[in-house]
Amino acid sequence: MLRLEYKPYTLNFKFIAITSRGPMKKRKVWFLRVWDTSSLGSSGIGEVAPLHDLSIDPIDKIPQKLRELVSEIEYHETPNSIQQVYALAKTLASIYPSIRMGLEMAFLDMMQSSMRQWFKSPFIQSKIQIKTNGLIWMGDEIFMRDQIQEKINLGFDCFKLKIGALDFKKELQLVSFLRKLSSKIIIRLDANGAFTPREALDKLNELSEFNIHSIEQPIQKGQWKNMNDLCKLSKIPIALDEELIGIEENLNKKALLDQIKPAYIILKPSLLGGFMESDQWIELAEDRNIGWWVTSALESNLGLNAISQFVGQYPNLSYQGLGTGSLYLNNFASRASLTGLKMTYSETDFDELPFDN
Repeated sequence: MLRLEYKPYTLNFKFIAITSRGPMKKRKVWFLRVWDTSSLGSSGIGEVAPLHDLSIDPIDKIPQKLRELVSEIEYHETPNSIQQVYALAKTLASIYPSIRMGLEMAFLDMMQSSMRQWFKSPFIQSKIQIKTNGLIWMGDEIFMRDQIQEKINLGFDCFKLKIGALDFKKELQLVSFLRKLSSKIIIRLDANGAFTPREALDKLNELSEFNIHSIEQPIQKGQWKNMNDLCKLSKIPIALDEELIGIEENLNKKALLDQIKPAYIILKPSLLGGFMESDQWIELAEDRNIGWWVTSALESNLGLNAISQFVGQYPNLSYQGLGTGSLYLNNFASRASLTGLKMTYSETDFDELPFDN
């Protein structure tokens, strides 16, 4: 018989994390543990990590839904394949993408005998390391310059700069400052939908003077025609991020990609409904020669470990957005960690688990 327990946890940022949607000081997540009473000693751990104003989960109802799952899960068979895992997670939490992600993690971990090895990828065999971009958080100019300099000193050569919260002229100066440090640095921008359709193209043209690799979500999601126009006219390649959230049927995914025709898509498994949904996006993107990379949704190191293992299955990876494990004061120790600018996996380290305490 399947059983489930859950535990809420509050992650505390080391600083006030500012986005175009506002500041964050804390981050609430829930951890899941599932097990089969007929299988001694084997259980699986997962993380439920929605983001306010970004996830489509009814976040205020997550505690109630988890309470219901404690009873509901007993009526389902233990999954024995990845396909069964995906199907059961969707059955149990169809309108809760972040819970589906947590259930997928937990079931996959249970299938692997609680080894915290969700995917048998070259990453966990230490055959590859995953390059990450250096994330620069919004803040005043001094704070952002300090972050840039710190990551330059650590050897980062790909940067993701969040824009849209400061005066645009100041943001241009920051991008100029970063570009002057090196002509070889890869600069990715993330506007989080901060521009209006009327002003977006002019701003993108100004930013293009600094040899920008790409810009995520320059305008708010749901404006497919306006976004397609930007993709056709912008000198900077457009990447979709928030645009993907809530689009789950394959027919709708195809329609979005075919109508907007972005250069890249950005995948956050916790916001998209888990690994199967992310894998489907990757397949559809590659069929259309659309580039992609995966970023965290500010999960703890537990979720970050699973996402890194998922990403590590794919060949010829570009820079991923996985370097978020050092954001919190009270994170967990993990075998997957950022070493310099790369995510690495070490069997000599250990995974600290929320249910250990």
